[in-house]
Amino acid sequence: MNPWTLAYDGYDPAAEGLREALCTLGNGRWATRGATPDGLARTPGTYQAGCYDRLASRVAGRTVVNEDLVNLPDWLPLSVATPGCGWFRPEEADLLDYRQELDLRRGVLLRTLRWRDGSGRVTRLRQRRLVSMADPALAALETTLTAENWSGPLRVRACLDGRVSNGGVERYRDLRGDHLTGHATGAGDELTWLTALTRASRITVALAARVDAPGSGSVSAEPGRIRTDHVLEAVEGAPVTITKVVALVTSRDPAVHDPLSTARRRARTAPGFGDLLAAHEAAWERLWERARLDVGAPELSQIVHLHVFHLLQTLSPHTADLDAGVPARGLHGEAYRGHVFWDELFVLPWLNLRFPEISLGLLRYRWRRLPEARAAAREAGFAGAMFPWQSGSDGREESQTFHLNPESGRWLPDVSRLQRHVGLAIAYNVWQHHLATGSMTSWCAEMLTAIARFFASLAELDPASGRYEIRGVMGPDEYHTAYPGARTPGLANNAYTNIMTVWLLSRALELGVAAPGEAARWTDITRRMRIDFHDGVISQFTGYADLEELDWSRYAGVRRLDRALEAAGDDVNRYKASKQADTLMLLYLLTGEELTAILEGLGYPAGPGLIPRTISYYLDRTSHGSTLSAVVHAWVLARSDRAQSWQFFAEALLSDVHDVQGGTTAEGIHLGAMAGTLDMLQRCYLGLEPRPAGLRLSPLLPERLGSLSLPIRFHGLSLTIEADHERTLVDGITLARGAAVTLPCEPPSPADRRGIREV
Repeated sequence: MNPWTLAYDGYDPAAEGLREALCTLGNGRWATRGATPDGLARTPGTYQAGCYDRLASRVAGRTVVNEDLVNLPDWLPLSVATPGCGWFRPEEADLLDYRQELDLRRGVLLRTLRWRDGSGRVTRLRQRRLVSMADPALAALETTLTAENWSGPLRVRACLDGRVSNGGVERYRDLRGDHLTGHATGAGDELTWLTALTRASRITVALAARVDAPGSGSVSAEPGRIRTDHVLEAVEGAPVTITKVVALVTSRDPAVHDPLSTARRRARTAPGFGDLLAAHEAAWERLWERARLDVGAPELSQIVHLHVFHLLQTLSPHTADLDAGVPARGLHGEAYRGHVFWDELFVLPWLNLRFPEISLGLLRYRWRRLPEARAAAREAGFAGAMFPWQSGSDGREESQTFHLNPESGRWLPDVSRLQRHVGLAIAYNVWQHHLATGSMTSWCAEMLTAIARFFASLAELDPASGRYEIRGVMGPDEYHTAYPGARTPGLANNAYTNIMTVWLLSRALELGVAAPGEAARWTDITRRMRIDFHDGVISQFTGYADLEELDWSRYAGVRRLDRALEAAGDDVNRYKASKQADTLMLLYLLTGEELTAILEGLGYPAGPGLIPRTISYYLDRTSHGSTLSAVVHAWVLARSDRAQSWQFFAEALLSDVHDVQGGTTAEGIHLGAMAGTLDMLQRCYLGLEPRPAGLRLSPLLPERLGSLSLPIRFHGLSLTIEADHERTLVDGITLARGAAVTLPCEPPSPADRRGIREV
């Protein structure tokens, strides 16, 4: 197995969706799925970060409005035909060989195949594809054809196709996806071009293509589509090459007067494929120098590289100055409509120690939507800023009001907007960036303060108990939306929400950002927040203990219990069953010592058995219906049950490559889970904890991991950490075996490399 190549042999139409997602190419500004240029079983998708549009649809007798990340015009189509034959289609051809390779180090997708036509002619095709990391407006497809046993004319057709729609997710197909309108095409100066407009957001999209081929081609157009036809003289055994260079520009891009003239200029002046490739490879080499993550276990290397690759294709240095957030499914498909949830909680900690400038740009996406979050809080009767569970273009709540259960075929009310804890995730990321960089910009402090005010206003003092309570919310679990039989949705005193509110207010008090009169109330909340307990564990929410136990033997292997139970006429709200970590998320974000200190500060006993009992209790009651669940449980178990931690880690690593959820990866990769596995290696197994005094390092590598080597950046200082089961080195200095150390915030002087001190 090549650790830098993801390869597929043979053509399998049923597996094309998965391959397309995993073979996506992008540069942080836009990305294109790995669809074939010529197949019938293809789901083409080109998506630009932050390019959304809103449409109204009739669903279940209601009009619902949804915002989607728009599927932009398809630049890939390129078909070939041998003399007297129709266009080559892999589904219909007599294929002699077929192989697709994704080069992770260079960011190139290679496809090679041989086919025999009806007259016995054998032709070899070799294609190389890139979406430039060096020039984020450009992409290119190079096709080399070799007639193995014949000579004669070879027809080639290259197209730009604007007749695409958002149709990549089956359960959304009852909803409108025709986001592009106002198509126009043109040709001249050896270019073809196509423009379109998004219906509601009125974003202009322009593509211009230059085809480099022997001889000239003829141009023809039809509504929403333009093509060039070429005839190449094939000589037996002699390769002939045709290259398609494309520029994609939209009206959202900076430094653009009008998208069409810019796209035409960029396509016209772009270099040939060889020079484009060289610059692209050099850009990837620079990225890999900072993103390097070497593991000793050979079977893991390929997947680790794949996860880094897709993270950087979605969130690259080109993203840092865009107005874009962290789409939960990358720029790889249309699942979740391209929305931004809380997945940045799993992404930014890895970026903070590698590419802090990207993290800061992603936090700026949230800050730019702070006015909308403040308006949402006011409208709901609260102070501060209430960020949406699903965010898109302008920061309003994009969570759907109805969702389809594909198992029952019913459209059901969706109240997931009650997951107010998304604001806690944003604040946590602000604080983690501060710890990793030593910097807290004024606007980051402003955002953290506004979120703190919101959660302080959520907390209401119950005179009877003398405790503050937070009601009407959902926790990260997502299965529990209401109490059984309740007329209104929402739960009281979700432990994760309440404890993280205490954590947040404590950080805000440290910063000294409370207004006059706020500090006393915030301090009081951090001392008197309500947390429930039952059976010697932390209760997920008030009343959790009263729920029924689920007969797990009936639902063995069922990950989406909510769908299965609803289809059977039941309700998951009745049961002690979780989709993913909820209470245990506390131990993903906080150390055991931090959690214990918060509970004790609230006046609750937190003996040594509380945390392990709580872990065991909820682990037995979780269906792992989200790819994030394996990441969190691997982390939580890393120090107490290394074997089970490794099982969860292995599942998280393979969740997209093996499509463990049965078809979801084809709709877009799970970016949070991919980044979470990298963070497991970088922070969890190495025991890296950014702290105000420095970076704490306490390695405990799993046996099957072997060694780990990586560069990091902490407070502007570049460090290289190497660890195995025998020793740990920081910039070549060997640390005492088994010792926890703190790396100082300031670099040690050359005369005193002992600035790394044991604790």
